[in-house]
Amino acid sequence: MTALNNEDSPVYIRLRQHIATAILRGDYRTGDQLPSVRALAAEHGANPLTVAKAYQHFQDDGYVEVRRGVGMFVVPGAVDKLRAAEREHFVSAVWPKVRAHIDLLGLDTGTLLDVEPA
Repeated sequence: MTALNNEDSPVYIRLRQHIATAILRGDYRTGDQLPSVRALAAEHGANPLTVAKAYQHFQDDGYVEVRRGVGMFVVPGAVDKLRAAEREHFVSAVWPKVRAHIDLLGLDTGTLLDVEPA
């Protein structure tokens, strides 16, 4: 996810990827509170409204819940649901581009799978 993140994508998409990666890595577990909008905005040098937009997408998708006056928390099942959504996105949107680039460069996929990451 993060490695394939496009730096030209909108800030809220990059923030969303940052949060999604943190949830999938286990930095935020079920019941954990996410950083406040202001804290995340300050950490990333982003506008708080942009962070709020990224958080709203997580709420709309059912990965987090808002507790009025307290904050935003990861809901039970969010990791599995998020992983499934990210896999679907990778297979349908990312992988075809990667595969096309592999083909364009004449690379062998079997050899690529054996290459150690740099």
